[in-house]
Amino acid sequence: QVQLTESGGGSVQAGDSLRLACAASARTFSNNAMSWFRQAPMKEREFVANINWRNEPTAYADSVKGRFTISRNSAKTMLYLQMNDLKPEDTAVYYCAAARGSFAGSGEEQYQYWGQGTQVTVSS
Repeated sequence: QVQLTESGGGSVQAGDSLRLACAASARTFSNNAMSWFRQAPMKEREFVANINWRNEPTAYADSVKGRFTISRNSAKTMLYLQMNDLKPEDTAVYYCAAARGSFAGSGEEQYQYWGQGTQVTVSS
């Protein structure tokens, strides 16, 4: 059974950094785009960033541009999200997701596999 497992979340102060990781088991996603999404309390899940099958970051949410960086290792077994200058509004559960295709956008319907999420809490 394919699983995506996120790690690296935690509680930090505003201005701190965190690096989230997402590991895939049972298969790799060499030909798939992957993304990070997040869901804040009482809000709908929203797109954060994605990367195409060639390991090229393709899009970031406006709210994280310049602060977050998505990447994947060359073997395409791990997905990362480097988060710098964190703000209280970044507080959310962060999910990684694997798309059905080599390219994908922000629509959740394009993603086939999802992790269980990792909590990020940023205090002011």
